[in-house]
Amino acid sequence: MKYEEKFTLLTFYKFVDVENPEGECLDHLKFTKDIGMKGRIYIWSEGISSTVTWNEGQIKAYKLYLENHPLWKDIADIDDKASPVDGHQFPRMQVKVRDEIVSLWAKYTAQEIESAGNRMQIEEFKDLLDNGNIDDYIVLDMRNNHEYQLWHFKNAIPADTLTFKELDKKIEEYKKEFGEKKIISYCTGGIRCEKSTVMMQRAGLKNTYQLDGGVVKYINTYNDGNWKGNLYVFDDRVSQQVWDENTHTTIWECLYTWKKTDNCENCRLSSCNARIIADRQEYLNHAGFCSNECAQKALDTLIIRTDLAMDPMKYKEKRWVIKRYPELKEKIETELRAHLSKQLKWVTYKHETSQKEDFIMD
Repeated sequence: MKYEEKFTLLTFYKFVDVENPEGECLDHLKFTKDIGMKGRIYIWSEGISSTVTWNEGQIKAYKLYLENHPLWKDIADIDDKASPVDGHQFPRMQVKVRDEIVSLWAKYTAQEIESAGNRMQIEEFKDLLDNGNIDDYIVLDMRNNHEYQLWHFKNAIPADTLTFKELDKKIEEYKKEFGEKKIISYCTGGIRCEKSTVMMQRAGLKNTYQLDGGVVKYINTYNDGNWKGNLYVFDDRVSQQVWDENTHTTIWECLYTWKKTDNCENCRLSSCNARIIADRQEYLNHAGFCSNECAQKALDTLIIRTDLAMDPMKYKEKRWVIKRYPELKEKIETELRAHLSKQLKWVTYKHETSQKEDFIMD
């Protein structure tokens, strides 16, 4: 019998005061590369944030490493937020130093994070959604607008931010709009809510609670239909299927046709790279561009992401050839434009201008 290797994706974080992020980063990188893990890990003075994939042997080795490290031991929900995946979801292992665990233009110590408290357990949150008077609460999606538009909890409203850094500008609006209602904030894994809870409480929103463990812990525990759509994830999957055919709901529509879809793509024009919601076949039919403007700029600049699933042209390799052999520039560019023009000949777009402003990534 052929052995089938099993892989797991793990996302976790821990707020802890780190005196030497650079040194910890180097140690972490060496260990994770030595055991063959792949993913992204960020270390900073506030703590650690990690999304990695590994096989069963690597899981045991890495957990042992974390538990025997004075800074990284006792990480909450490390198993509850694990998800099975088909192989590695990252091309390489990256461990980097960042200025903040998640960008908010505000740094907090581990003690400040812990003191904010007000963690609502997923069991209590589920009970409120199923049986409680949810009208007494504001369920606030602390993720960015493009994430909310794709998928969210029922009864949730968006934080109305394009990036997490905008939160401090929205708090006065929340105070006027929400009044004395209790606010339950949630995000993908809980990390954004840790910092936002401190910021909002300090600004006067004392009735602020955070969903402990975030969406990942909830959907890994319950299959109840309270989450609408898939889940936006920060690895090669982009979109994670949530629940089964009896509980899954698709809530968003294709950029090109208004078909219901959970599929996410990026505009192929590199200078746009907008995150768009699009039926995969329609995305292929529209050559991977989000608008007429992007299609025309692609013809002009030829700075296009290679996608061999839709287009046999290796644009990046062709640009490298031009750089290496300038004398071939005119010939290669003429060939590329003729090829792309043929692809775009019968294509029409609903949007004239780039959709980048609607889907901005952190």
